[in-house]
Amino acid sequence: MQVSNPNNVKIYNLSAGKSLPEWLSDRQRRSLQKQDIDVRRRIELLQDFDMPTASHCVGVSPDGQYICATGTYKPRIKCFDTAQMSLKFERGLDSDVVKFQFLGEDYGKLVFLQCDRYIELHSQFGRYYRLRIPKYGRDMAYHFPSCDLYIGGIGSDVYRINLEQGRFLSPLTTKSPDINCCEINPAHGLLACGTASGTVECFDPRVRKAAGILDITLSNHIEDIQELPNVTALKFADALNMAVGTSTGHILLYDIRSSKPLLVKDHHYELPIKSIEFQESLNLVLSMDTKILKLWDRETGKAFTSIEPGTNLSDLCLLPNSGLLFMANEGQKILSYYIPTLGTAPKWCSFLDNLTEELEESTAQIVYDDYKFVTRKELEELGLTHLIGSTLLRAYMHGFFMDNRLYNKAKAIAEPFAYEEYRKNKIREKIDQERANRVRLKKLPKVNRDLAEKLMDVKEIGTNKKKVKETTSLLEDDRFSAMFSNPEFQINVNSEEYKLVNPVVSKLDKVRKKKQAKMEQFAEVSDDEEKRGSDSESESSDDEHTWTKELKEQHKKLRIEAAQARRAENFEKKSGPKFYEIKDGVELDSKGTSQKKLAKKSLAERLQDTQDDSIISKSGSLGNRELTFTFKKSEREISRQQKSREHHKERKNIRRSAGDITKTLKQKPKFWLGKRVK
Repeated sequence: MQVSNPNNVKIYNLSAGKSLPEWLSDRQRRSLQKQDIDVRRRIELLQDFDMPTASHCVGVSPDGQYICATGTYKPRIKCFDTAQMSLKFERGLDSDVVKFQFLGEDYGKLVFLQCDRYIELHSQFGRYYRLRIPKYGRDMAYHFPSCDLYIGGIGSDVYRINLEQGRFLSPLTTKSPDINCCEINPAHGLLACGTASGTVECFDPRVRKAAGILDITLSNHIEDIQELPNVTALKFADALNMAVGTSTGHILLYDIRSSKPLLVKDHHYELPIKSIEFQESLNLVLSMDTKILKLWDRETGKAFTSIEPGTNLSDLCLLPNSGLLFMANEGQKILSYYIPTLGTAPKWCSFLDNLTEELEESTAQIVYDDYKFVTRKELEELGLTHLIGSTLLRAYMHGFFMDNRLYNKAKAIAEPFAYEEYRKNKIREKIDQERANRVRLKKLPKVNRDLAEKLMDVKEIGTNKKKVKETTSLLEDDRFSAMFSNPEFQINVNSEEYKLVNPVVSKLDKVRKKKQAKMEQFAEVSDDEEKRGSDSESESSDDEHTWTKELKEQHKKLRIEAAQARRAENFEKKSGPKFYEIKDGVELDSKGTSQKKLAKKSLAERLQDTQDDSIISKSGSLGNRELTFTFKKSEREISRQQKSREHHKERKNIRRSAGDITKTLKQKPKFWLGKRVK
């Protein structure tokens, strides 16, 4: 059992604790209760008060002796006897239940509105009759004096079924396309229908005509909404007061004699209101959406307490004149809460008043904590496929449930080195933690290393918060990553722009040097804090003056250099030879004409320019001319002929030298070893 204390109101969660699997036998359940302390300490208010997957509706009979709940999967209804605190009966249904209603004082007569347009009537022995309505239903209400059952849903008609005559009556027609909820006032029998167009249409069952229409969208009391609100919940407190819940998470309290709401309460979750209940002793309102149940004051709207279980909620049931309530939800267990402030426990569970004084807080356990869910693939990895079909494995959905102890043993056998890997990972984590405490070296980028180092130093100094933010964004922002990785962004120190900004960069260098000097000075001599503060202020002011002077001097130098360069250019233009630059690819002949101009001239003009008699020769006096052409040798052929000539010369020289050698060898020596040869 869990105990929470929101807003100083104690709330006891009776459904907290371990839940046992369905397949366990009674003997195994008893042995678990003896061995496990958590199972023994849990409070099971009603035996098997849960559903296989989820619960849809929960309600209490008018005499307060029986509690019925519907859920899935498979669709079913469970009835619990409060006198025995156990399950009375359980019945299977053909489809999920949208709403159910008690037609009598006990479970003897029940009516179910199902999701497939069927309406089932049950008696004590089971299903009595089954009929179908024209369209899908969303809610229903039963009028006891006339035995009329009103069903609202898709469409503008409210279907009427007279259970005494056993036939359909003419439906009630509304002005809305859909109907979401229906409620009958027990005091005077007024039927109220909440529609999808944001209206509440009231009918008098005696005349079957609309008694009035309440439009909540025209009240202008609901603020900050982006869509037309639908009426999703209705509840009458007495003959005149009514609560309206909307799809935007608002609850409006009305006096049916007025169109203006008395109070507007916002859940602030923008989720549709599922159910509303009134608590008379403390004058509270209980409003529930799919996420939270809120209790607040009916007059002022002040929050009293709230319950947020963590699962999607479906329905609310408050036991009259007590502090016990049940909530259907998307979980397996039907939630049970006891709030002593609202009232005492019912007679059938009066022991709760004594237990709540001694209860301590405890955390809720997960379902089937002693069992492990494994798939068929995991069974193959563990080598336990031969256990399929035995009592050690229980088939469930796409896998199996097995005991945790068996799973741990099989895991240890299948993976014997798992503990060694776990141990290595833990050792590696501890080493990484110790390394984090060490002094880390600065990792400078390859491009603009000086700039990165200066920015890091400014970040460490942290003299100005704005500067620190800028440097961190510049070094760590991905938009400037190319500045420290791409060589094209390397800063050119010789450019004019850099020289103009140089005083600023030099200031950063000075800040870094001063920091190092201060650290050395602090290591040698420890001065007073006030003196150091005054020194830093004077130094900062001196830095500003020196920086402005350096900037002016740099501008002056640049202007002088530019003037000198202009003077030198003018002097060179006035005195000095004129040179003309020839474009690339232009070839000139001996007369200085380019090849492009020669190509444009005709053959006669080119021959006339050459004036070579070997090409053009005149014959006769009448102007007859002859043209003789000689082919010019190419450079390649000329070089080849020149090489062949040089080769022939070398061969002749070699022959001459060889002839001289043979002549000398044929001649007899005049002396040999100092003696004259005859």
